Amino acid sequence: MLNKMLLGTLVAFSFSAAANIAVIVNPANNTSVDAEEVVRIYTGRSNAFVAVNLAESSALRSDFDEKGVGRSSSQLKAHWSKLVFTGKGTPPAELASEAEVIEFVAANPKAIGYINADKATAAVKIVHTIK
Repeated sequence: MLNKMLLGTLVAFSFSAAANIAVIVNPANNTSVDAEEVVRIYTGRSNAFVAVNLAESSALRSDFDEKGVGRSSSQLKAHWSKLVFTGKGTPPAELASEAEVIEFVAANPKAIGYINADKATAAVKIVHTIK
């Protein structure tokens, strides 16, 4: 039983590490987004979009924080705590699933989020891919 649990955990980590992360926006939004803009948005230095995050417990969020923003999840949490404490920012709202991110972004022209690239639908537009 323990071996099966360990194997399942390893497979899950292997899958999440290999998956590309798609940064998505509403299809009506024609704003271009590059890697630097993603960092600015998710660190509160740009308000060009309404950003959403996955839950802190999400493996994809950890991957996005490290690969997309260049900081660990704990570093970003500390960064946002400082901004909130000083009244200089509000962190992105957290959504429970990638399906909720897609739904939110599809319904809001100024929204930006991220999902596994293989879960993208026609309801959203991929503007940046993180490998």
